[in-house]
Amino acid sequence: MENSNHVKMLILGSGPAGFSAALYAARAELEPVVLTGSQLGGQAALTYTIENYPGFPEGVGGAQLGDLFQKQAEHFGTRVEFDLANKVDFSARPFKVQTDAGEYMADTVVVATGASPIHLNVSGEDSLLGRGVSYCATCDGAFFKDKKVVVVGGGDSALEEGLFLTRYATSVTVIHRREEFRAGAILQHRAREHAKINFVFNTVVTEILGSEKVEAVRLKNSKTGDENVIETDGLFIFVGHTPNTEIFQGHLKMDAHGYIVVDEKMQTSIPGVFAAGEAADPHFRQVVTSAGMGAAAAIQATRFLEAESA
Repeated sequence: MENSNHVKMLILGSGPAGFSAALYAARAELEPVVLTGSQLGGQAALTYTIENYPGFPEGVGGAQLGDLFQKQAEHFGTRVEFDLANKVDFSARPFKVQTDAGEYMADTVVVATGASPIHLNVSGEDSLLGRGVSYCATCDGAFFKDKKVVVVGGGDSALEEGLFLTRYATSVTVIHRREEFRAGAILQHRAREHAKINFVFNTVVTEILGSEKVEAVRLKNSKTGDENVIETDGLFIFVGHTPNTEIFQGHLKMDAHGYIVVDEKMQTSIPGVFAAGEAADPHFRQVVTSAGMGAAAAIQATRFLEAESA
């Protein structure tokens, strides 16, 4: 890539929000460029099956859906670059975005950098990562064939991935810090009815035990304070996500949790910079809502450029 690369629209992120923005921008002949970031397809691509995206009555694999998003965006003229933004300057237009490969100058920017898994921050989590500790059942589930695993979390992701792990594991123990799940009713019903899944409520993991690989986890009951240790071959953590917005600190207005603040038209605090998807969505965090936000961001960015040239 040349040292300076001037584009009409630069999209940071390649998940549902990023590729939806790219599709709309490409059809508006803005020749958008998508920087994929570190995870092509975003977090959705790591989900084994997505059952609540319209148009797929039998469900669709997360990676497959991401591939379809990309192909459709490219079909209309999107350029996809396997690159990662690491520094921005939104003080003047064209905006400057520094990447691993060089620098872009952009008339408009759509931030769709998504979110990353939250860690438990307990002893053994970092040292045993990849040796039994995982944040992606789709990625690592096959390594636990005929083994026992523990899943931490109580939302849709925890139960979806827990159900997926039953394909391989002999047992799946779901640990949740509260009395009730936050997951949808259908997922709860499936999990409760599955013979391989059992549950431990009002409990947190305080330590992950093992030398070369995960061997057990130490648990603490949040109501009684009682502790016990259960043996397991793997620990899958699904306790939420943190928005990937660090590089925008000091440049864009954010809420207390690091989510980019946008208005109803996906406009950020800087005119010409828009945000969509989980980087700007602390409420819904669904593939379909991220895609809708991406489309809205691109439409508004197009109108922003049109108003300038009028």
